[in-house]
Amino acid sequence: MEKKIAEILGNFTEAAKNASDSDAVEKLRVAFLGKKGEIAELMKDLKSAPAEQKKEFGQKINLLKKDVESKLGELAAAIEKKELEALINSAESYDVTMPSGVETGSYHPITLVQRELEDIFAAMGFTIEDYDEIVDDYHCFEALNIPKHHPARDMQDTYYLDNGQLLKTHTSAAQNAIMRKYGAPLRAIFPGRCFRNEAIDACHENTFFQMEGIMIDKDISISNLIYFMKTMLSEVFQRDVKVRLRPGFFPFVEPGFELDISCQVCGGTGCPSCKNSGWLELCPCGMIHPNVLIAGGIDPEEYTGFAFGLGLTRLAMMKYGVKDIRTFNSGNLKALSQFESL
Repeated sequence: MEKKIAEILGNFTEAAKNASDSDAVEKLRVAFLGKKGEIAELMKDLKSAPAEQKKEFGQKINLLKKDVESKLGELAAAIEKKELEALINSAESYDVTMPSGVETGSYHPITLVQRELEDIFAAMGFTIEDYDEIVDDYHCFEALNIPKHHPARDMQDTYYLDNGQLLKTHTSAAQNAIMRKYGAPLRAIFPGRCFRNEAIDACHENTFFQMEGIMIDKDISISNLIYFMKTMLSEVFQRDVKVRLRPGFFPFVEPGFELDISCQVCGGTGCPSCKNSGWLELCPCGMIHPNVLIAGGIDPEEYTGFAFGLGLTRLAMMKYGVKDIRTFNSGNLKALSQFESL
């Protein structure tokens, strides 16, 4: 065993002398430290060594491994420095006006959907607003008719910061600020990133995108809400899309609804994306609660309005047939590069 250890160290020392570039260093690493390298094979031979010698030989093999790792690190650093110096010295030979040859990227599918929706709603007279991702408790909950200790807060497990602020759990957190900024009448959308401590699966993520929309004027009704939602969906999918409204409880709207869309991944037959129901919850919505209007400085006796929280991430899933929501945050360029190029 000792002879074998000395032989491997000698082979490494000789091979290291001939390593002249980074590729050679990597091949050297694989040959001696890889899963099928010489030291790994030596560890296998240790099994057949006499029991009383296993501990001694094991220690010597570990010392050999550390020695090879140390010398390999020094060699890699020296060659990297040498290659960098060579590159710097030859910089004058490069034509900096030549194209880099690097492929251009592509827009993220959520970016594409957001921009398309902004164009659609802008054409219908909506103002496009932006809002903070870090908000206070008042704007995220209390201004939306969700006082402290209200059970509705349990539906939005929240990431709090040390200073008492929090990462917004929904784009509705901007409603109060937008109302006070413009007053009534008002048409506005405000897309943004939201955060919740979710149990992650094919259709839930802890980081996702929504687009909040509100319309406030005299004599606004649920019919206006349904019209704008259907118009938006038909524009996005370029065809009529089957939707359904079902009662839903949200403290900031009364009455409140869940607007579901027929699953565009499976065609409504059932799949993991829609939990085999054929429907995907897309848009909590309803008529803005009078308490929310009052908090925003608007008289509920004179004005009514609707609000919706459109799931941009889920809409992108339906539009592009993405089966797993985790794809969007995965950084998987193979999956994301199929969309529109920059």
